[in-house]
Amino acid sequence: MKTCKRKIVDKALKISVLWALLLTEAMIASAQDGNAGIQQANTQVRSYFESGTNLMYAIGAIVGLIGAVKVYQKWNSGDQDTSKVAAAWFGSCIFLVVVATIIKSFFGI
Repeated sequence: MKTCKRKIVDKALKISVLWALLLTEAMIASAQDGNAGIQQANTQVRSYFESGTNLMYAIGAIVGLIGAVKVYQKWNSGDQDTSKVAAAWFGSCIFLVVVATIIKSFFGI
């Protein structure tokens, strides 16, 4: 009876070791080099950067058009704070364009 149990334990041990080796090999095979992963992420982010910058320019243009309409309405209605509103809208447009340009030049893209 002991030899039968011994054979079962030996067989279970061999199967466990085999499974452990297979799992280890699978993990090693699926592992990626850390530098390659970082480089791939860098490439992807840089590819989206141009689109993001163009989006910021487009948002700046839309904000500029909306601001121009708002300032025109205030100017025609004779409001006293027209220059303050014009400066605020113009400043927000300039801010968006300048930030997009500075980020673009800062990161060298």
